[in-house]
Amino acid sequence: MVEQSTGNGRPNIGFVLAHEQFPAATLVDNAEHAERAGFSHVWASDHAQPWQDNQGHSMFPWLTLTLVGERTRDLRFGPGVLCPTYRHHPGQVAQAFASLALLSPGRVFLGLGTGEAVNELAATGSFGSYQERHDRLAEAIELIRALWTGQRITHRGRYYRTERFRLYDVPSGPIPIYVAASGPKSAYLAGRLGDGWIAQRRDFMNPGMRAAFAEGARAAGRDPGSMTCLVQQILVVGDEAEAEFCAGQWRFAGDKSPQLMYDPDPVAIQRRVERDVPSTSVLADWLVSEDPADHVQALQRIIDLGGVPFVHSGQVDQHRVIDFYRRSVLPALRT
Repeated sequence: MVEQSTGNGRPNIGFVLAHEQFPAATLVDNAEHAERAGFSHVWASDHAQPWQDNQGHSMFPWLTLTLVGERTRDLRFGPGVLCPTYRHHPGQVAQAFASLALLSPGRVFLGLGTGEAVNELAATGSFGSYQERHDRLAEAIELIRALWTGQRITHRGRYYRTERFRLYDVPSGPIPIYVAASGPKSAYLAGRLGDGWIAQRRDFMNPGMRAAFAEGARAAGRDPGSMTCLVQQILVVGDEAEAEFCAGQWRFAGDKSPQLMYDPDPVAIQRRVERDVPSTSVLADWLVSEDPADHVQALQRIIDLGGVPFVHSGQVDQHRVIDFYRRSVLPALRT
């Protein structure tokens, strides 16, 4: 499980490695720089394609995570988030992350979600309704955990099958599973079947969403206050011009329509959001400031509610963002 504070008493803070916008070598370098700056965690987005064509990248994230483990010492890391239901069979996911946890003991977490058409439909031709994807994810989590026991598993579920399948190399301790949720039903699932919740800031700040997560945890006989919430804070350390560039790279983030989840084409997504979503709608949910006090206040609110903030910036110069946090933000945060 991810504790709220590090061994030196400072709060845990994560940094987002965006495969949509940067190649793997750059992301690994950013992870190294983030660890040196005092960040405790990173997650790497798991995509077959970027959300928008102009983002321009989408390398295989499991390789990136392996390199992050090799090139850093204490940084904890995982996917934010992987879909274990269409592109990746749960048995494959269980094997991959058991192996990764053996290579980097005690440092790996597994972030899971119900997926998006831009990845699953585009790569496999399959993508079900939300209810189907919800049920697939629930079954996948149970199968992954069963395989991590090292026992030989025959599973004949509604969506997946294994026949006397055993993982011969499994870690000695459990790998925490965190479930992404942006609606109350998924938040309940995160509490009931996950070890924690991966959330956008606006969802984590919603009392109804936190209540759904807590209800799911209590239904599984667990204390929601002891569970982990990883919370993405999108931000820009810069002026309006830099914010406009970032909004252009991540304009889809301002699209609240259901169509976004079901469109498999980054070109079509970019065309639609450039037409329908003004940058003001995108930036309304972001922190845009060069004042350290604003960043401290935003992250401290997440920490005070029991979350682990994950800093995500679409700026080209990621080192500048990391260094700003090293100098002016991380030292001011408290548990």
